[in-house]
Order: sequence, then C-alpha cells, then structure tokens
Amino acid sequence: MDLSPSGVRATAGTLRASEGVVLRHTWTDEGVVAAPVTNGAHVLHLSVALCVLNDTYREAERLGIEVDGVAVEADGIFDAEWRSTGILYSVILDSRASAEELTGLRAVVDEVAEIPKAVRAGAPVQRRG
Repeated sequence: MDLSPSGVRATAGTLRASEGVVLRHTWTDEGVVAAPVTNGAHVLHLSVALCVLNDTYREAERLGIEVDGVAVEADGIFDAEWRSTGILYSVILDSRASAEELTGLRAVVDEVAEIPKAVRAGAPVQRRG
C-alpha cells in the first residue's frame, strides 16, 4: 500500500523498522517502531495499526501459530472538513505457518481487534467545559 501523508506503519519482531518512535510492547522485547507520528491523523491511524499488531501476536499465540515479525500499515483520507472517509490497513507477517493459517489469523484479528471495532461503530466526541 502506498501511504498518503496521513499513513503510518507499526512494526515489530523481524519486520521491525530501524527508525521511528519506539513503544514498549507486551509481545516483543525490542518494542514496536511506529512512524511517522507527527500529527493527529497519524495518531488516529496508528491506534488501528498498533491494535492490529498487538492482536496479531495475541491471537497467533492463542492459535498456536508462530509469528516472528508483524508490520501493519494504516492509512485513510479526510474530506475537505477533516472528516475521515475511512481507514484501510494491511498486515505483513513473517512466519513459517502456511498461507491458509495466516489467512485465518488475519481474519480472526480483523474480527476481534478492539480499536478497529470501536472506530467502525463510531462514537460522539465532545469538548468538556
């Protein structure tokens, strides 16, 4: 996926990028590298990417699938009034598992990932005070 100026990557394990913001991570000792992270659009998209990355490790462990590295790209476009027109993400996996197992893992993660679920459902955002 070619990323727009609002796109981000979250990477870990053998697919961990060498540059970006390093975030502590439950599933890997070295942490996750996220980039770029310079504005609110990046943070919105990064929330999806990090959730998918984390849930990929969690669900892989639950399913008994060994995963050596995960890279998630998330991107989206905003209209003229800065309303999101949607978020797209892709997952690259470094694993010796079969293509069928990895397809199944991606499907499970898409179903259970909490932040994508929350974004899909929508929520009011209101200023306090």
